[in-house]
Amino acid sequence: MTRRGLGGQLGELVAGVAVAAAIVIVPVVIGSVGRAAAEGPGGAGATEASALRLGYFANVTHLPALVGLETGVLADELDDVGTSLEPQAFAAGPAAVEALSAGAIDAAYLGPSPAINSFVQSGGASLRIVAGAVGGGAALVVRDGIDDADDLHGTTLATPQLGNTQDVALRTWLADHGLESSPTGAGDVDIVPTDNARTLQLFATGALDGAWLPEPWASRLVLEAGASVLVDEAELWPDGEYPTTLLVVRTAYLEAHPDAVAALVAGHAASVDWISAHADAVPAIVNARLEDDAGAPLPDAVLERALAHVTPTVDPFAATLPVLQHRAVSAGTSNGGDLTGIVDLAPLAALRAAAGLDPIDGAGLDGAGQDGGSR
Repeated sequence: MTRRGLGGQLGELVAGVAVAAAIVIVPVVIGSVGRAAAEGPGGAGATEASALRLGYFANVTHLPALVGLETGVLADELDDVGTSLEPQAFAAGPAAVEALSAGAIDAAYLGPSPAINSFVQSGGASLRIVAGAVGGGAALVVRDGIDDADDLHGTTLATPQLGNTQDVALRTWLADHGLESSPTGAGDVDIVPTDNARTLQLFATGALDGAWLPEPWASRLVLEAGASVLVDEAELWPDGEYPTTLLVVRTAYLEAHPDAVAALVAGHAASVDWISAHADAVPAIVNARLEDDAGAPLPDAVLERALAHVTPTVDPFAATLPVLQHRAVSAGTSNGGDLTGIVDLAPLAALRAAAGLDPIDGAGLDGAGQDGGSR
């Protein structure tokens, strides 16, 4: 059911001045206004899609998905091209990638590492990145007594999964500071892939010394378990810009249903715009969705802190993808491979052009060597 009308009511319920100032948005200012231009004629085999099955996580780092689903803006754009939206919440990246590869879902909000791994392992056939979703929102949080890298010798740290985006970030940072780790568990620091909820429990009991986590889990460890931030990942990237979540589409679906994908991209962009225009209502919207998907909302303080560390955006920060791949190979969690073609920003480029906005750089990974890409 469309909840677009809830924005004004929820805005009155949320004292959101501080949160509104904290949520940093990369402006889009587009939506259905440019979708017709984004759709184009499609390929020779293009057909109307009756449904688009969308995977996402019930995490703050999937903010545009949570807001887009709860407000109805994603479904509204797809409805306009005769395509119903079928969302499916996942608990972890590997399950979402497996579903995408098997054709059980058509698109997904994913971390860059799972997206890169899927693309490379399939020889470039599995998926395309059609937009960015969230930048920032990851940190290494630790117990008292750990003040720098030297204090991490002999400690046990957690990451969400072996080889996921935060796991690679931790292993890279440790190596940069002369600390060895191994996917098998050996090294100066023991890294234990652990479910985020379990990580909170283990840290609270003293069984873990810290963890590199996405939001809202970094904030939960800080506010609920007394952790402190040792590394904010934004500090490690130029201008603090790096991708945490991307919007990807199964390649076969993109080729068969370009109009549906264009509508998905338009809905995603509209969701980012909605966040910018209704920042005071975002916490209530997010918690409403989290309660539906995860069974419970986040405490207000946790949600406010988490939102302050994420940046909703349509920019995939494509130039960072080869860097992320190189780091994963160096960490021993991934194999190298050609990333040419992993990015397809053609629907987004058309959408932005119709709104009079500049294209977003595909960093030459679109196979066309130019902004916006081409299929």
